[in-house]
Amino acid sequence: MGVYLDNSATTQVTESVRDKMIKVLYEDYGNPSSMHLLGVIAENYMKESASVIAECLKVEPKELVFTSGGTEANNLAIIGTALANKRRGKHIITTRIEHPSVHQPLVFLEENGFEISFVPVDRTGKIIKEKLYDLITEETLLVSMMYVNNEIGAVQDIEEIVSELKKRKKDILVHVDAVQAFGKYRIYPKRMGIDLLTFSGHKIHGPKGSGVLYVNEKVKISPLMFGGGHQRGLRSGTENVPAIAGIGQAVAELYTDFDEKIDRMYELKQYFLRKISALPEVTINGLPEECTDAFEMEQIKKTAPHIMSVSFDGVRSEVLLHALEEKGVYVSAGSACSSHHPQPSVTLTAIGLPKNLMDSTLRFSMSDRTTREEIDYALEEIKELLPVLRRYTRK
Repeated sequence: MGVYLDNSATTQVTESVRDKMIKVLYEDYGNPSSMHLLGVIAENYMKESASVIAECLKVEPKELVFTSGGTEANNLAIIGTALANKRRGKHIITTRIEHPSVHQPLVFLEENGFEISFVPVDRTGKIIKEKLYDLITEETLLVSMMYVNNEIGAVQDIEEIVSELKKRKKDILVHVDAVQAFGKYRIYPKRMGIDLLTFSGHKIHGPKGSGVLYVNEKVKISPLMFGGGHQRGLRSGTENVPAIAGIGQAVAELYTDFDEKIDRMYELKQYFLRKISALPEVTINGLPEECTDAFEMEQIKKTAPHIMSVSFDGVRSEVLLHALEEKGVYVSAGSACSSHHPQPSVTLTAIGLPKNLMDSTLRFSMSDRTTREEIDYALEEIKELLPVLRRYTRK
């Protein structure tokens, strides 16, 4: 039996996404900048996807930029906004638990004269709000924060935080990395006061190499790629029409039976956490302080529906990961984007997890296609493997 519980790393495309992309690749393969019929058809795929996504976010299609994924979208949002607005201020605030595609652009900006401040989080991964607000100065240009943490599933109170930020400094700009949140929450950036928002196609059953950046039409932003002036000059280069068509199709399906999908994932999460916590020497990371061993649904719903971070004391994460792999269970030892760079997890470090548990942590992440049968199979294999691996490790 194959059980895929690494959906925060990537998801399987749906059949309709696959079919649409094949059609664009093999039949409607024109360059969207061409003036002939095939070019017009290609351009229409882009317009259709922009319209679907704009309707989903309740924004204007012209406020969307198609990118190669979440990383490019985050880079464009942060560096592009900073460079275009540096006369307004050169201070940027972020958190200690951001994805590398947010952190590294900020390192670049710091090396080029910007000041970067980091707000801490509590042991559940939630931003300590007053410490965030205390960091605001007259020079503060931008706040960048993720909606859902990709490692432990912590969810920030985005709407409340954005509202308070703008009360304290009305011209402050806010970027939200929604790569792990889009498709799990209804997100309306204009209503929520979000100026820039990013998400990625391959986290929502769309294709890899596809992403979207929302830029409020009032926000000034500089391009990072120059050439033919595609996408209103914000992202030059011939557009990846198959991927753009694919992400549009994925978004079109995303919110069908949305509440039922999310409720089912929460039920599976509650079931998994209750079962896994019954095993010896297991720690669940990122749950609210109020959460008890009963794992009440009210508390679980304060976290993301699809991500579960579990530490297995006495077993190295890589060892358990590969042992599960041999049984057909696929999980992650952390963020897929950092798995080839073995350094302590910034998120687990920020929440104060002891080093022995950091080295023993796996991330399990579901999709709306995950079944109870798959969860049961994974739990049974973990239950059988743990005592064997612990005996081997502790000899």
